[in-house]
Amino acid sequence: MRFVADKMLGRLARWLRVIGQDVTYGSHLSGYGLIRAARKEGRLILTRDRRIRKKNPPDYLLIDSDRFRDQLRQVIEACGLDPFKDAFTRCVECNTALQSIAKESVREKVPPYVLSTQEKFSVCPACHRIYWPATHQQKMVEELKTMGFGGR
Repeated sequence: MRFVADKMLGRLARWLRVIGQDVTYGSHLSGYGLIRAARKEGRLILTRDRRIRKKNPPDYLLIDSDRFRDQLRQVIEACGLDPFKDAFTRCVECNTALQSIAKESVREKVPPYVLSTQEKFSVCPACHRIYWPATHQQKMVEELKTMGFGGR
């Protein structure tokens, strides 16, 4: 699925990207800007704005809670998503699909400890952020399990 999240849902957008979902998000995405983006790109709108139904929007999901864990649970359940299937495959900053990169290629770009303890690296081809599976990923997986999702 592809989503567009309104400007009130930044944390939800990041967490959806963590689980590998394609989510457009930004401060310009509210009201008619949100609707235009959804129509142009064929995305499902995620919003907390109850007035959206008056604006003749395409498909949308009205997010009930202001707590990100409840928001994430609502989207996963409503859309039938598997939160572990594509986890850690998108850049949480810019939403681009990550690409594997050789360890040697990141030698000058990551701290020495990371280089000595990690074998797998990914890079965002758009913003050049480098990712590796370390304790932050383990904590995110544990967070998802705490929220009631099984998985790896």
